[in-house]
Amino acid sequence: MIKRLCASLLLVAAALSCTASSVAIDHAWARATAPGQDVGAAYLELKSATDLTLTKAESPAAGSVEVHKMSMKDGVMEMRLLETLALPAGQTVKLEPGGLHLMLFGLKKPLKAGENILLTLHFQDKGGKESSMKIDLPIKRSAD
Repeated sequence: MIKRLCASLLLVAAALSCTASSVAIDHAWARATAPGQDVGAAYLELKSATDLTLTKAESPAAGSVEVHKMSMKDGVMEMRLLETLALPAGQTVKLEPGGLHLMLFGLKKPLKAGENILLTLHFQDKGGKESSMKIDLPIKRSAD
């Protein structure tokens, strides 16, 4: 009986550990925009201890937030919407200028260097459990 209880508790603990708290975020920032510009971009590095999928991002600073991927094809830069973004366990996924990034559409006001915006990231593990994480992004002119 005690062995079963211990085994059950370990399974519950393992399930609870597969949450957004297992995601490390580094180098997070949003690019400052020009007055009147209603589209912005945000960048960050994500590293998950477990296999997760980024399913959605949102911010009160924008009407919508989308994951995009930029790439070169036949000498032309292409940008493509990604519905989800896989975060393989133990690997750093970089969202950076010229590659994967977050697009912020319908900005409520220009993003000014020195200010911050709130971003909520939504994740799902392989078992379908959902979690979310709020982060405060500094607004900068560049990554430096």
